[in-house]
This record gives sequence, structure tokens and C-alpha cells, in this order.
Amino acid sequence: MAANIDESATYEGGCHCGAVRFRVVVDKHKADDCNCSICKKKGFLHLIVPQAKFTLLQGEDVLTNYTFNTGVAQHKFCRICGIHSFYIPRSHPDCIDVNIRCLDGDVISNFEIVPFDGANWEENIHQLR
Repeated sequence: MAANIDESATYEGGCHCGAVRFRVVVDKHKADDCNCSICKKKGFLHLIVPQAKFTLLQGEDVLTNYTFNTGVAQHKFCRICGIHSFYIPRSHPDCIDVNIRCLDGDVISNFEIVPFDGANWEENIHQLR
């Protein structure tokens, strides 16, 4: 667990090949580990931030979008290397959900990782709001 979970910090990150780069301001170092079908396969650790705290620095031209089920979530990924570094989540369609595994450096230990039962999304979504 992060020593200063509520301390603001700025991170940069991106995809594997470097074509997609972003900056995110983190006010609360808490990330959700969802067990739904897509998050398990991607290994996504969710950091949901307001859009104003996220800046896409480069790579908009190489992003591809995947949607399924309700079509609300916009699963963006680099079409060159296939990495999903951020997306627009169904639970918070006005926010950006950053994969903390895609932040530069070894920073996962700065975050409290909280399990989320997304396999039973409808019954548990209230925990994320």
C-alpha cells in the first residue's frame, strides 16, 4: 500500500512501443483489480481519473477502439503494439481509466490495489461510484 495514498502526484506512461504517451495527475493512489472477462485477460489495474487530470501527449492517430456489450466503454489500444494503456469506462463514462501497469517506472507499489468483482458487475458497480 502506498505510504501517501492521498498525496497528489503526476505520472507519465504509455504503450509498449512508445507511440502512445500520456500524463495523469493522481490525487488518490487507489487502483481496482477487476475480475471481469476483459480485465482479467488484459491485466488491467484501474485508476479512474477525471478527464481534466489526463493529458494525451501523443498517439491519438494510432489509437484503435474496441466496444462490446452495451457499447458504453471505449476500450482504446495502440494499433501498433496492442497495449491498452487507458480507456473510457462504462462505470464512469465522463472519466479516463488508466492502467497503472502502463505508468513509467516501478510505481505499482505506490498504489493500494483493491479487488473488484466485475464478473458480477451489475451487483457491485455501486462500490466504484
